[in-house]
Amino acid sequence: MTKIGFVDYYISEWHANNYVKWLAEANERLGTDYKVCYAWAELDKSPLDNVTTDEWCEKYGAEKCETVKEICEKSDVILILAPSNPETHLRLAQAVLPYGKKTFIDKTFAPDFATAEKIFSIAKEYNTPFFSTSALRYAKELDAYNDYDDIASIIITVPGSNFPEYSVHLVEMLVRVCTKKPVKLNVEKSGLTYDCTVIYEDETRAKLIFSPHYPYSIYADNGKDKGLQQPVASAFPRLMEAIINFFETGTLPFDPQQTLDCMKIREALIIGSDKLGEWIDL
Repeated sequence: MTKIGFVDYYISEWHANNYVKWLAEANERLGTDYKVCYAWAELDKSPLDNVTTDEWCEKYGAEKCETVKEICEKSDVILILAPSNPETHLRLAQAVLPYGKKTFIDKTFAPDFATAEKIFSIAKEYNTPFFSTSALRYAKELDAYNDYDDIASIIITVPGSNFPEYSVHLVEMLVRVCTKKPVKLNVEKSGLTYDCTVIYEDETRAKLIFSPHYPYSIYADNGKDKGLQQPVASAFPRLMEAIINFFETGTLPFDPQQTLDCMKIREALIIGSDKLGEWIDL
């Protein structure tokens, strides 16, 4: 059995509460044996439901660790979670990555591009393999665009409780499907809806639309004979498999430069949301 450690800001949150089961289900599909054995959280009590780390561990069959040092020494591999608090990821990475254990860092990887670069530099210093992504990168529906030799138009919609946190899903899907170089973007807002336009160096345009009541969906065409619009409904099972495969092989599942690209675009979207209508250079 390979022992997983969860490192979190507060442990009773949606990702940690579901990952235990989803990782177990991925084990069954892959024939592997990974188990969440340890947990450590910076805050002992979740602000969401007042569940303590001890209570969470009792419910999910894990052992509470008192320090980051303890969890890193006991665990074979690590998940840094805190999905709603990317501002904590740098200090959590500073504590975890020096141990050299294969690590997954949950979305949103970093609050800004400069912080993302710092986390990468820590991993490089200690030769620690890691990757990070939103689950939406692994939506099986995105595979339908793999044979589009050139994306000419793309529209992505995403719901959620707030634009800063859920914008990462827009960006991860965009970077996964369209590999061109973006040069600038702007953000417009009407009611609860953020309407974002990304311009690429060849003048291709992508539309990223966030609204609390929109569905997850994607449309793309190659400007010639292929075009497809579809809902995006399946992501987390494949993400769990990707995490386990990474832990098994140590091989990164995609070019890590894409994570930095995502953080640069997301940061520009956040800036653009405060400067509506202005073009933000990438």
